[in-house]
Amino acid sequence: MIIRSLEEIDSSDRDVKTSDWRSMRLLLENDNMGFSLHVTKIPAGRELNLHYKNHLEAVYCTSGKAEVLDKATGATHTIVPGTVYALDQNDEHRLSAIENCEFVCVFNPPLTGKEVHDESGAYPILSHDTH
Repeated sequence: MIIRSLEEIDSSDRDVKTSDWRSMRLLLENDNMGFSLHVTKIPAGRELNLHYKNHLEAVYCTSGKAEVLDKATGATHTIVPGTVYALDQNDEHRLSAIENCEFVCVFNPPLTGKEVHDESGAYPILSHDTH
């Protein structure tokens, strides 16, 4: 059984921060669950162009308000607490935080914890054996 809190992750190597987001990575590849689980915080006013070419992601909003633009269709969707969006087709998208947002994110395949977005907005495929 794995028991882990956000408090113990705070400022550890599982707490990954950039100027645009903070990802607290509760479960990672080396936890052997087959997915990774993160709490991600995005400040109001940030726009992230993302395209997870190597991962499927489900995003559940727990607080704040955002919009997600599906770049393939041009459709914009409002994301508020209680809303999930799932990138089941490796969808290229733009996430715009209207308010400070907090999301619970699930990735498959799982992240190792060392990933940051590349220039296309994707995470590379890493194995815990290679970092």
